[in-house]
Amino acid sequence: MNYDTIVVGGGLVGAAVAHGLGRLGEKVLVLDEGDVAFRASRGNFGLVWVQSKGEGMPEYARWSRHSADVWPDFSEELQEQTGVDTAYHKAGGVHLCLSEEAWERQSALIKRMHNVHGSDYGAVMIKRDELIKMLPGIGPEVVGASWSPHDGHASPLYLLRALHESITRFGGAYRNEARVENIEKDGSGYRVTTAAGSFKGAKVVLAAGLGNRKLGPLVGLEVPVFPQKGQILVTERTEMKFSMPTVFIRQTDEGSFLLGDSHEDAGFDLTSRTGIMADIATRAIRSFPFLKDLRLVRSWAALRVMSPDGFPIYQQSDSHPGVFSVNCHSGVTLAGAHARTLAPMIARGRLEEPMSAFSTERLNVQAH
Repeated sequence: MNYDTIVVGGGLVGAAVAHGLGRLGEKVLVLDEGDVAFRASRGNFGLVWVQSKGEGMPEYARWSRHSADVWPDFSEELQEQTGVDTAYHKAGGVHLCLSEEAWERQSALIKRMHNVHGSDYGAVMIKRDELIKMLPGIGPEVVGASWSPHDGHASPLYLLRALHESITRFGGAYRNEARVENIEKDGSGYRVTTAAGSFKGAKVVLAAGLGNRKLGPLVGLEVPVFPQKGQILVTERTEMKFSMPTVFIRQTDEGSFLLGDSHEDAGFDLTSRTGIMADIATRAIRSFPFLKDLRLVRSWAALRVMSPDGFPIYQQSDSHPGVFSVNCHSGVTLAGAHARTLAPMIARGRLEEPMSAFSTERLNVQAH
C-alpha cells in the first residue's frame, strides 16, 4: 500500500503531525519502534506553557503562544472525536520565586519579554499577598511569582492516547516495533525499510526524537539533537488543592502532585538519582509545605530532545523533496501548532513562514 505521508515516530510530536495530516484527509502511516523508544512523553511534565519561552528567539515565543491559543479547540475536538479527555485546563500558570533574588531575575525576564512582544505578552509579576489568594498553601519563602493567563496543563499520556486513537479513526495506520533502518528514493516517493517490513510513501516526516540524529543523514538533513535527562516525582492522590500549575509543581485531575523540572547532561542514562530527587522534593516542600505529609509513590527519568540553542528545529530536505524533520522538547505545548499549522504545511509539501527561523541555518550563523 502507498501512503501520502509516512511519519517516523509515534510519540507526541509524530502523533500530533499525523493527526493533523489525517484531519486533512491524507492517508498516513506512523512507524514506531515501540516501548523500547526513549519516549519523551513518559517524562513530559504536561505544561502548555508560554511565559518565559522564546527569550532570544521571538519566533519561538510567538509559536508557543499560537499553540496555546489553539489548544482549547484542539483538545475539545480530540475528545469529541475519540472520547478521550486530555485533562487540559487553562487556568493560567505561575513561576514561583523563592527568594528576592529569584524575584528580581524573573521580573527582569518578564520585562525583557514585554519589551519584545508588547502588552499582548500578558505575563505579570504578582507579590505574595495577591498570590496566596490564587494558590492557598504557599510556603513562607515564596515572595511572589510571575503569572500568565495563556498558560495551562494537560495529561501527556491521555493526549498521546487521544492522538493515536484519532489517527486510526481518520483511516491512518500505526505499526509498532517498526524501527526504521533505511529511507531511499523510490520513483516519485520514498521507500522506508523497517524491522517490520518496507513501506512506500509520497512524503516522509522524521519525528523520531533523538533517533532523528541518525535518520537525518539518510535524506540529506543534519539534525543536531541531544538528550537532556529530567526526573519526575509523583505523590499519592489527595483532595484537589488548585487547578493552576506552577513550572515545578502541578496537580493532576486524579489528585496526584507531579514534582519536577530537573536538567541533567547524562547522555542516554535513565537512572533516577537520589540527589536530584531530594532537590526536587525540597524545592516542592519549600513552595508548598503541605506536600511534606504526602507519600511519594512513583519516580522516573526521561530524556528531552534538545537542540544546541534549546529551540525547535523544523526542516525540509533539499536533496529529498517531500522529506521533513520535526524536532522539539515541548511536545505538549506545541501539539496544537503541530497539528493545526505545521501539518497543513507538510501536506502542501513546503514549510512556510515563520518556519524558516527554525531551520539549522540559525545554528550555522551562531557557530560563526
